[in-house]
Amino acid sequence: MKKAWKLVVLVLTCSILVVSAPKGITVLASDTAENIQQKKDEISQAKEERKKLQQGLNDIKKMVTELEKSKSSLKNYVKELDTQLMSVQAKIEELKDLITEKEAEIEETKKELDEAIVIEEKQYEEMKIRIKFMYEKGNQFYLDMMLGAESFGDMLNKAQYVESISAYDRQKLEEFQLNRELIEVCKAELEEEEALLQEAKAAVEKEQKNLEVLIDSKEKEIAVFEGDIAKKEASIKEYEAYIREQDETIAALEKALKEMEGTSNLKYDGGMFKWPAPSYTRLTSPFGWRIHPVYGDKRFHNGVDMAAPGGSPILAAYDGTVAAAGYSSTMGNYIYVNHGSGLVTIYMHASALYVSAGQNVSKGDKIAAVGTTGTSTGNHLHFGVRLNGSYVDPMGYFN
Repeated sequence: MKKAWKLVVLVLTCSILVVSAPKGITVLASDTAENIQQKKDEISQAKEERKKLQQGLNDIKKMVTELEKSKSSLKNYVKELDTQLMSVQAKIEELKDLITEKEAEIEETKKELDEAIVIEEKQYEEMKIRIKFMYEKGNQFYLDMMLGAESFGDMLNKAQYVESISAYDRQKLEEFQLNRELIEVCKAELEEEEALLQEAKAAVEKEQKNLEVLIDSKEKEIAVFEGDIAKKEASIKEYEAYIREQDETIAALEKALKEMEGTSNLKYDGGMFKWPAPSYTRLTSPFGWRIHPVYGDKRFHNGVDMAAPGGSPILAAYDGTVAAAGYSSTMGNYIYVNHGSGLVTIYMHASALYVSAGQNVSKGDKIAAVGTTGTSTGNHLHFGVRLNGSYVDPMGYFN
């Protein structure tokens, strides 16, 4: 009877020790497997982004070819070139956002990689201890424990204990293998994200050069126009038409403002303005009479020109309501803000507009980006102030 009992115990013990897999994977292992799949998806996405990045870059040769078709009229040429300038500037901003996003993702991936390596080291140390134990004790340890059972119930309890240990060992091995795979996938993702980041930075440089080519083309063409203005009556008439267009635009805006005065609650309280081009504080041209930078003769400058890098922010000088935000071939992208009490501010030559007519703005709000659209030969903000229908020196409104 005793031999039969030991035989039963031996058979049960062997059955437990050859179990091939635990009943279910742990939450930790499941999460790791899910994380691995997510990383693989992100690697595929990064590769796809790299393809789209190259396909989305502007073709400067094609742009210049298209511009050649518009050279018969400076107005059409400037309008076409400004459209392309805005396209390139928008691409640059998009790439800068991508760079910021990828830098953050790289930091996150590095963090995940470091954490996985720490877990791997801990798992490895634990497995060494377990392997050493198994080498020294082997299956004999479990067999001795089972054969020492005092009853059938005691044997079942020990059998359950042995099965739990065996399942735990296999589970830990699976977790170790999954974590190793996660480390390799993290490294691959990091490599792909770094490649995308470098390509995005190179793309920004390329688009910046495209921008420089377009601006240079504009400066040269306007310079040619400047040389012709003294010789060609048609050119002079075209310039006068530009001025009329700007004056008519502003006159129409102020007419609309007067019609709204009865329903508007806006009142200027006399506060000081905020500098609208904070990236730089140098004036390249003050208010008053000056030699025109494009046409070369003495003309009255109805605002101040503020030097600032292309794409840098333009801020609302004071609280008010956007009366208009649009484009003209002379002012380029412009914004007209009503502050009440007959006081308005005008912002010209922007590369991008972030507000629209009817929108309320507060002092210091970002409303546009510096550019060189319209009749302009370089990145700057033309800032004008009108009081009761007449231009006044903007510098009187700053501390």
